[in-house]
Amino acid sequence: MCGIFAYLNFCVPCQRQNVYEILLRGLERLEYRGYDSAGIAVDYPEEGVHIVRKQGKVKMLRGIVFDIEKAEYSSIVSTHVGIAHTRWATHGEPSERNSHPQSSGEDNSFMVVHNGIITNFKDIKQFLEKENYTFTSDTDTEVIPKLTHYIYHHTEEGETLTFPEVVERVISQLEGAFALVFKSTVFPKQIVAVKRGSPLLVGIKSERDISMDKVNISYRQRQSSGDDRAFNEGGQSAEYFFASDASALIEHTDRVIYLEDDDITSIVDGSLRINRLQKHAKTDETASRQITTLRLQLQQIMKGNYSTFMEKEIHEQPESILNTMRGRIDFSTDTVRLGGLISHASAIKRCRRIIVIASGTSYNSGVATRQLLEELSDVPVVIELGSDFLDRLCPVFRDDVCIFISQSGETADTLNALRYCKSRGALLVGITNTVGSAISRETDCGIHINAGPEIGVASTKAYTSQIVSMVMLSVMIGSDRISKQKRCTEIVQGLKELPDLIRRVLKKDHEILSLAKELYDEKSLLLMGRGYNYATCLEGALKVKEVSYMHSEGILSGELKHGPLALVDENMPCVIVVVKDNTYTKCHNALQQVKARQGRPITICEEGDSDVQSMSYRSFSLPSSVDCLMNILAVIPLQLLSFHLATLKGLDVDCPRNLAKSVTTE
Repeated sequence: MCGIFAYLNFCVPCQRQNVYEILLRGLERLEYRGYDSAGIAVDYPEEGVHIVRKQGKVKMLRGIVFDIEKAEYSSIVSTHVGIAHTRWATHGEPSERNSHPQSSGEDNSFMVVHNGIITNFKDIKQFLEKENYTFTSDTDTEVIPKLTHYIYHHTEEGETLTFPEVVERVISQLEGAFALVFKSTVFPKQIVAVKRGSPLLVGIKSERDISMDKVNISYRQRQSSGDDRAFNEGGQSAEYFFASDASALIEHTDRVIYLEDDDITSIVDGSLRINRLQKHAKTDETASRQITTLRLQLQQIMKGNYSTFMEKEIHEQPESILNTMRGRIDFSTDTVRLGGLISHASAIKRCRRIIVIASGTSYNSGVATRQLLEELSDVPVVIELGSDFLDRLCPVFRDDVCIFISQSGETADTLNALRYCKSRGALLVGITNTVGSAISRETDCGIHINAGPEIGVASTKAYTSQIVSMVMLSVMIGSDRISKQKRCTEIVQGLKELPDLIRRVLKKDHEILSLAKELYDEKSLLLMGRGYNYATCLEGALKVKEVSYMHSEGILSGELKHGPLALVDENMPCVIVVVKDNTYTKCHNALQQVKARQGRPITICEEGDSDVQSMSYRSFSLPSSVDCLMNILAVIPLQLLSFHLATLKGLDVDCPRNLAKSVTTE
């Protein structure tokens, strides 16, 4: 959930000020991953290594960094390693001493930035304390540089270890999920990085043509069967970047390597090498890591004319949904073709059960499409929260299809559930927004939702693109059945019209702002819906909680009379989604029940529904679409409402308190 950024320039002259700026900009790109505190470590002429850490957002760190003596800024460094970190607190409260980089001691022999959790840190800490190491933070991370220091100074007599070999011995003692980048004064101008369960990429930039499109893998304690050359073996001038996300790299380079678990990546004398642990040295192991060209563009991660990323991403939904469908739907023949599923389509269609596993907003997208998936597949569909699924150790069978939905593709609970299902032989389908993510690599097949980068912590456009992806999957499953073809055609035509309908809904932004001005002082908000729009209320309530900190609850309106009705009075604002599907009459009944208790019903209904509008305190009308797509249109007013509630309170909608976007810890 933290953000890691590191920069190494090898024989590329660079002003010290530029080194600081590159590191700070990298952190700013990654701040959505955590913003409790931040820090950097760079080489400094007289002090050796200079570590600067600060509680709060990256802008607080920036203020301290550029208070340093200005005379040093113009000095040139031709080869230099800098590491940086923005934190989402797990162990230890947000504070300067708990910020990263964490160090081995006063001499800063070894420094580490860390994303993830070390589950056995207490045992390691206890051991190191007996060896007279003193700890100054409450973090699990601090054991790593101190263990590195201990291992380096306790080698066998006559044994000399390289920096990667020291790190390998360290990570063999660590349990948990982590991405780590190491810097050292013992091994100056070298960098070592490793990942296990948390994302990490390497960016490569060179003005010269280094004619390699892959980096070969070597295995410890045995000879590699393939070519064991390092990338840039000759040590030509080059720049290297390490980051938790591609968004921090794109302004520097579009050539990246997606590291895999237990890859140990080192840069020594300008040459990049990737080693693997002995336990991975299998004859069928892939012997290289491809250098991938990013398709991401810098303007995609900029705010443009919008004040916040959240607002920008809400208004991008007509385009993001169009991109999700692009190349996958032939509107002339009303057919869906999902290239990532073709080789496993027949197995998906003849499965006995579908299990959808996700967390947070991604879970809500599964709830939003369960009804359609059941209708078109004619098999039971179960929606599971990743954390609860593992706690119960649900039975999974070989003829099950397990669908894993995650915006980042790195969600820890979902990823752990994936590995559990994989061990039981089920067919695994991934739906993610991140190329090269763990879920996209470890599933048998999948759909990349193509929503584009989503920087705001509160997911908006990824949610609607996930729904569209699941709708297309449902149509693909049902299209072979004659009895379902009319329904599938209706849905495809609805998808064709969807971007234009979303644009019409977004034009009601001023109406939503007017409502937000009435509600932003309220303490609580109830949202009620049924059928396809139960998920709309769950997601709307989640958005309100995430960014405005107002208590909100999404309720299945059929359960209103079984308890939640006790909350309804003249002071309780209630949002009710009432659209003309097979739940219309029952939702109308819920509206009447709220009205009868002097409630203030705020309705989201279809255009021309004067009956519902006449019973409403406030009403927002939507253009009509296919029933299974109305939840996409209905959630947009709730996204806008949460945004306006937060901004009226003066809150930072892109960085809500206590949250981070990519939940890579359990």
